[in-house]
Amino acid sequence: MKNLDNKDFLYLKIGHKIERQIQSGVLKLGNKLPSTRIMGQQYGVSISTVLQAYYYLESKSLIASKPRSGYYVTFSAHTLPDSPAMSNPDPSSILGKNTELIIDFFQNINAETVVNLSLGVPSEKLLPIAKLNKVLHEAIGVLTHGGTIQGDILGRKKLRRQIAQRSALRGGGLTEDDVIITSGCTSALSLALMAVTRPGDTIAVESPVYFGLIQLANTLGLRVIELPTHPLYGMDTEALQTAIDTNEIKAVAVISNFSNPMGNTMSDNSKKALVEIIEKHNIPLIEDDIYGEIYYGDHRPTTCKTYDTKGLVLLCSSFSKTLSSGYRIGWISPGKFKAEVIRLKLYVSSTTTTVTEEAVSLFLEKGRYDHHLRKLRQRLHANSLQFLVAIGKYFPEETKVSRPQGSFLLWVQLPAHIDTRVLYKSAVANGVRFSPGRIFTLQEQYYNCMRLSYALEWNNKVDDALKCLGQLIKDYK
Repeated sequence: MKNLDNKDFLYLKIGHKIERQIQSGVLKLGNKLPSTRIMGQQYGVSISTVLQAYYYLESKSLIASKPRSGYYVTFSAHTLPDSPAMSNPDPSSILGKNTELIIDFFQNINAETVVNLSLGVPSEKLLPIAKLNKVLHEAIGVLTHGGTIQGDILGRKKLRRQIAQRSALRGGGLTEDDVIITSGCTSALSLALMAVTRPGDTIAVESPVYFGLIQLANTLGLRVIELPTHPLYGMDTEALQTAIDTNEIKAVAVISNFSNPMGNTMSDNSKKALVEIIEKHNIPLIEDDIYGEIYYGDHRPTTCKTYDTKGLVLLCSSFSKTLSSGYRIGWISPGKFKAEVIRLKLYVSSTTTTVTEEAVSLFLEKGRYDHHLRKLRQRLHANSLQFLVAIGKYFPEETKVSRPQGSFLLWVQLPAHIDTRVLYKSAVANGVRFSPGRIFTLQEQYYNCMRLSYALEWNNKVDDALKCLGQLIKDYK
């Protein structure tokens, strides 16, 4: 990774400071900001730097300029919908199946005639496609025989080293030997589950839970206990301890940073507490950190793996949510289960694609990844605020929405009488898609909930789609 000169981010430091004042209510809706000249004098920077900071805030719809008057605050957190309540699932273990519901939902999900607010990957308009094409071409030239030779079962060493170096950003200390490349994060999660469970075993998860994990559990014949989860702070560790006391739990699975679908992030103390619990009972923890790089604050959040002292945390991630879902480059740091994961990978998929591994490695090595991430985070944070404002404007007053500090997913709780499975059909007929809440659980719950993705280019078409969806909800009988 390249060291980045702090002077390149002076405008962001100024922008973030003003943003915090707006979010906290110190700067209120309608307040006028100081002129660029005064701000430049105050911070000891040029007027152009202040303008960059104001443009950054304007891109997030936090401020707006008025001709011959200056910049004014246009955002108020007090006008946004409230957050959902903490989830309260049935504590029983369930060997359930909702695969048919998920398959039915995903049929024709890529139809180009709709505004798709359901996909869990960024729009191609947010991705550095031209630069990726360039490094892909470079990769073919670098590799022996153009990448047609089968690679190392662990994955290319150069890429594993890059991933290990990035672990320092989240307080970890991985080495290249701690990392195994996989065919995406789902493959990493699958290998992790297979390494630590057997059919009939019980695992504990968040609720609502990523539907891909439900599918994996179904495929592997696992029972699932869904745990209460806070929309801001994540899995309830006290509820986990109770579940362990009353059930034979073989593994815990969690998205500790910006969970899918609720968007919560566990605090460092909660992550430490979770690791202490699993270490006390010698239970493996499968941690999905696929959204960890898409944070809106000043620092990347840590992972549970950071506090792992016994090798019980199997950390999984990929570049699918930040760079390219089609490249299928994921990875796992399996701790004490490394030998078993290698054995399973050899049996399931052997090696991964060397050309895309080398391309991603080159992208990281040249510093292009961090440059792309900075732009992606800014655009997604701006989108999140645009969506929250639009939902507050167009949806029923009782609507509650999560407030993620990263990622690109919103969990929306609608009035209790609305069934989003029924609403989904009406929405598709009107050119809008979302993810119904029922696919994120094995239990009979979340019928009045939906997940929205804002990983797309914000424009009038998207605003109109949210307006249409809000009207359909209000007209629901």
